[in-house]
Amino acid sequence: MCAHSSGMMGFPLRLLAREVYDRVRAIKGDKSVALITGEQRIEPPEARYFCCTMEAMDRLGMGTNGPHAFVAIDEAQIGADPERGHIFTDRLMHARGRDETMILGSATLEPIVKKLIPGAEMVERPRFSTLTHSGEAKLSRLPPRSAVVAFSTEQVYAMAEALKRFRGGAAVVMGALSPETRNKQVELFQNGEVDYIVATDAIGMGLNLDLHHVAFAALTKFDGMRKRRLTPSEMAQIAGRAGRHQTDGSFGVLTGGGSRSGAPLEFAEEEIYAIEEHKFAPLTKLYWREAEPRFDTLPVLIGDLESKPQNEVLRAAPEAIDLAVLKRLASEPIADTVKGHGSVRRFWEACSLPDFRQLGVDPHSRFVARLWQDLQEGYIGADFVAARIAELDRTGGDIDTLQGRIAAIRSWAYICQRPDWVLARDEMAARARGVEARLSDALHARLTERFVNRRTTILMKSLGQDSGAIPVTLEPDGRVSVEGETIGRLDGFRFSVDPQAGLADRKMLLAAGEKALPGILSQRAEQLLAAGLDDLTIEGGAIQWQDQKLADITIPDDFGTPRLTLPREVAALPDAAREKLETGLTAWLEGKLAPLEPLRKLSEAARDPNAGSEARALIVTLIDARGVVARENAGLQHLPKEMRPFLRKLGVTFGALDIFARDLLKPAPRGLLHALGLDKRPLQEAMLPVIGESKDIPAGYRLAGSQVIRVDLAEKILRSAFDTRAKAAEPAVSNAPAKEETPTAETASETASESAPAADATKSDTPEVAAEAKTENTPSKQVKPKEKSGSKSGGKPIHAKFALDLALPVSIGLEEENARRLLGSAGFRVQRAKPLGEGAQGPVLPDSWSWRPRRAGENRSNRRGDPRKQGRKGAGKSKGQHQDRQKHGAKGKGKPQDQKRQGGNPKRGGKPSHSGSNHSGPNHSGKRKPKQDFGPARASGAFDKLADLLR
Repeated sequence: MCAHSSGMMGFPLRLLAREVYDRVRAIKGDKSVALITGEQRIEPPEARYFCCTMEAMDRLGMGTNGPHAFVAIDEAQIGADPERGHIFTDRLMHARGRDETMILGSATLEPIVKKLIPGAEMVERPRFSTLTHSGEAKLSRLPPRSAVVAFSTEQVYAMAEALKRFRGGAAVVMGALSPETRNKQVELFQNGEVDYIVATDAIGMGLNLDLHHVAFAALTKFDGMRKRRLTPSEMAQIAGRAGRHQTDGSFGVLTGGGSRSGAPLEFAEEEIYAIEEHKFAPLTKLYWREAEPRFDTLPVLIGDLESKPQNEVLRAAPEAIDLAVLKRLASEPIADTVKGHGSVRRFWEACSLPDFRQLGVDPHSRFVARLWQDLQEGYIGADFVAARIAELDRTGGDIDTLQGRIAAIRSWAYICQRPDWVLARDEMAARARGVEARLSDALHARLTERFVNRRTTILMKSLGQDSGAIPVTLEPDGRVSVEGETIGRLDGFRFSVDPQAGLADRKMLLAAGEKALPGILSQRAEQLLAAGLDDLTIEGGAIQWQDQKLADITIPDDFGTPRLTLPREVAALPDAAREKLETGLTAWLEGKLAPLEPLRKLSEAARDPNAGSEARALIVTLIDARGVVARENAGLQHLPKEMRPFLRKLGVTFGALDIFARDLLKPAPRGLLHALGLDKRPLQEAMLPVIGESKDIPAGYRLAGSQVIRVDLAEKILRSAFDTRAKAAEPAVSNAPAKEETPTAETASETASESAPAADATKSDTPEVAAEAKTENTPSKQVKPKEKSGSKSGGKPIHAKFALDLALPVSIGLEEENARRLLGSAGFRVQRAKPLGEGAQGPVLPDSWSWRPRRAGENRSNRRGDPRKQGRKGAGKSKGQHQDRQKHGAKGKGKPQDQKRQGGNPKRGGKPSHSGSNHSGPNHSGKRKPKQDFGPARASGAFDKLADLLR
């Protein structure tokens, strides 16, 4: 055709017309080539070459004086088809080119062509390859590049699903598919994405495939009227798809096929011979129908269409769907609207609408009747057509639903192509084609999703290959894919098979992943190091990445260089990559452990022999407590005072209640100790000053009533209280002897902190819990005998009253009652001011505060008067003192009787006791008795008065 100045070719299928159109356009250019089908019309004004479906061939181009220099008819033997044969016969008899006409078809057509066209030149094109019968084969044993042919939709789907299980999937080709979907499925096979294709007999016409073998799943089909066996020529048309050019092909049947009677599925010897030798009985008849009927009236039109041919080689065509619809509507009232030559022609054109939906005569007749009602008004409105097209523009649903929508949109695409049917024809036709393309894409996707497991197909091809040859790729999001298909996921360095894979595929996917795992892990390690390890975290004593453990962390006792233990999946890295990763992780971890530098310094000091055994013991205790230890547990009684400056240089703070390393109270070191598993106590990440009471006290905090306060802020509150007490005593200090030192907040805090364990302020019955003074046996530490109850220590009475402002603890976040309890745990006592009477006026007096250190050995059980616990813990006290404590502790529900009598609980309106006599004076009797040391001053009571009398 391209060798002539112009030409036209008619094809049996739209996809064939499109294929040749693309090839001719590549040679002649877009402006010179036209494509005309029932649903699509691309016709440039200057077009000289036309590629058409057989029904769309322009009759104006027929005849010896037609406008086209060249005319060709493809697959002319279809003239023997009962449904469409009359169209091919008409083109064979009337389509002619000015210079040349070619009729392409099977050799079986040769006798009829000689009778219809005397003098026609016969040219044979022999097959270059051979076609051989290969017998039967199981579906699971079919060789690659094979086609399975079935003759029902159910059988096609069953074969495709079986091939998906055995071989990863297959392409599907059926006559019910749209041409676009069919092309995409064929492309799936041609590109090698699948090695198998399952099709109906539609594969036998218009499809050029790279096939090596054709397997028949059945040898019978329903032809619209009855179920019959395929003719040898039909078998050959299908089997001939195997082999191409000089590549030989084979054909056979599937094992297990057969008829309903149980007969095995197999070819007859005559059929095999005819197919292999290409020897078939010639055609004797072609179907014919009047191509130019008269349009005077509907009965005249029907009569012409049912007329008999005059030529002996022609046979009247069976009643096609268009004639059946015409006869049905001609018998209905709608026929009364068809009057005149033009109306009859227009009505016949409406009845010729193809039944794309394959609904049958009755449903299709109703659709045509509705169409005719719209056409009677002249044109179908664009809005109406647009609405119908929009209703079909939905890509959801299963395969059958999408096939139904495609058939419906093809009907509207055909309607929109008619030049005198629809307003805004070009726009509506473009919309219809767009919707058909989207639906075809969706249908192709559904077919591929259902019948193709691309991942399995790829892996089947990769079996037996070297691991380096498998195209495994690590995606940025952690997916592991082979040629774009996900086979698993790499979380951290742990590979897991795709959870959506079936049980049969998991073993194959795991094998493919493990083959490529060393390379993938090396790539992941490079990615991790290149990103700067920014996504790593420390949790549970391990380095975590993407919720996976990357390495276990072991912190040595000296808090030096940490040791890493890699889990099994990370240890699977190649040696070079593993060493590089381990080095990078160690460097990263050392930087992250910088907040633990105070612990590292304490550990070095604990090994310093010049520090002294007492200081080293305290340091070890502080390290074991992770930076905070209560004074009663610190063993300060053994620490020489001259060692305290040494410890303070290490960042150790000696508080009234706690010994702590202040640098370890920051959020960073506390969070790091918790993450490393070195501190199991609850973590307060922000290290807020005050938090609500919790079941377990967070690390770095202590109880203060119903709240919990950070230990350094508790110390700040207590030091402020001692400073206030010291300032209140300045007038008395100025009159004191010069040798007496003024007690400051520091010395007062030291005095309180050198006592025995403080009572729990939250669990005491009174908020003022007295501190216990340290008991020392050295003479220099003994209280002078001349100092009695109410004497001054350092120029100030121990129990001197002073006012204390609670603004500081309240500003930090403590409630006032909880602030009093915190102060009480350090020895501060409060005497509430009496409220003004009802109606009284005047200034409100502040609460009165006092402080005294606690006695050695005084604890919660002693203060509550438990005689059993006093008997166990009263070692070192005189017998009289022990008995006296038992006598007074037997009353008042565990409280000393004098305290109960004096109303020691402010909540009950009582006043605290502030008597602080010193009972260590000389014996005034004639004979000096051995002096009994009852310890530092404490709250007055019956026992204290008795002790004074004994002296």
